[in-house]
Amino acid sequence: MGPINFTAIDFETACHNRASICQIGLVRVEGGKTVKELDILVQPPENYYHPIFPDIHGIQPHMTEDAEPFYKVWHWIAPYIENQTLVAHNMAFDNSCLRAAMMDALIDPVSYSTECTYKIFGKALNVLCEEFEIALDHHNALSDALACAGLYLIHLTTIAPETLSN
Repeated sequence: MGPINFTAIDFETACHNRASICQIGLVRVEGGKTVKELDILVQPPENYYHPIFPDIHGIQPHMTEDAEPFYKVWHWIAPYIENQTLVAHNMAFDNSCLRAAMMDALIDPVSYSTECTYKIFGKALNVLCEEFEIALDHHNALSDALACAGLYLIHLTTIAPETLSN
């Protein structure tokens, strides 16, 4: 069995623009244990929020008006992304947010592999958290990332342990 190392990540956005990240939740797992949690508020471009988005995640423009923009927080998260396995629930969305924010911030693309707990389990995050008794404050980026990390660990250690074989 090889080491279980990955980064679970979740982004909340301020509007339909995928580069409008307003919160990053990141959980680093090494050796099957959580070693780092990051919960970062980010100022989206022009601190613009579509009116319906704060209703989804609870983040308001006044909460990010003094936050750093994505290009200034990149150095905090880059070591957990570059050349790592990134895991998200609905990776298509989170990956597109990451790529769009990097492009918007003129950050050169980096290499990483991806896994998607939605594709693995085929159910919504809140449904899976209820089934597996995982705490969830849905649409809080850190809570979603923690839940995703828990689900991926369940997948690796219980459902698909053969994926850990050398």
